Amino acid sequence: MLKEIVISIQSYFRAHAFIKTHKLWKWIIIPGICYAILFGISMYFFSKSANAAIEWLTKETGLQVWLTRLQDSWIGFLFTVGGIMLWLILMLLYFSLFKYIWLILGSPVFSFLSEKTASIIEGQPFEFKLSQYLSDVVRGIRMAVRNTLWQTVYIISIIFLSLLPFIGWATPILAILIECYYYGFSMLDYSCERNKLSATKSIDFIGQHKGLAIGNGIIFYMMHCVIFVGWIFAPAYAVIAATISMHEIKEKQAFA
Repeated sequence: MLKEIVISIQSYFRAHAFIKTHKLWKWIIIPGICYAILFGISMYFFSKSANAAIEWLTKETGLQVWLTRLQDSWIGFLFTVGGIMLWLILMLLYFSLFKYIWLILGSPVFSFLSEKTASIIEGQPFEFKLSQYLSDVVRGIRMAVRNTLWQTVYIISIIFLSLLPFIGWATPILAILIECYYYGFSMLDYSCERNKLSATKSIDFIGQHKGLAIGNGIIFYMMHCVIFVGWIFAPAYAVIAATISMHEIKEKQAFA
């Protein structure tokens, strides 16, 4: 799996060179700006709602009064750290929901970029077929909805774990890895669809190559550390990098 994570990460650098060489900027900048604006606004309100949710929880359970009394104790410290972990998990849940809404809305662009990238890599003429394009878009939306449901189940379970002292401290890392896997999954599925894999076979194939999905998602999230600029490029770079990494794997083994 580690080797596949490395392949997936390297694919982002190859994606940058690929975009420059083939002048794909117009398919990246415009959707990217829309994504960056929506992301910035959403995360601002998500942050406020997460704070409100934690404040409501501590008041309703009586924890706020108790924690005030324990302010100078180790128990108070543990619960304070637990509150921070819970806030991080809630923000990841919000980000996850926003991300999948964007995946659904951006599916037409992502499907087009994946198809165009593959045609250039394979040296084939790019033929736009409306029926195939619509099929890819519907497939992308269905997979995004499916992944949203599964990931939400996992994140809710992690939220409960985050309330536990010590054990809860590791939950943000677990949540991020799950986030990375499912986002990378969605990006890789466009290539699976193009290679005529059914949804079931695509799930099995990506499950056998978790490193590609996790690596793709890791860089996608890291790009968000570069405020606004990183937000613009992250989605499109992710789908192109996923297409490149899948092509590399395809050269090493035949699709089932």
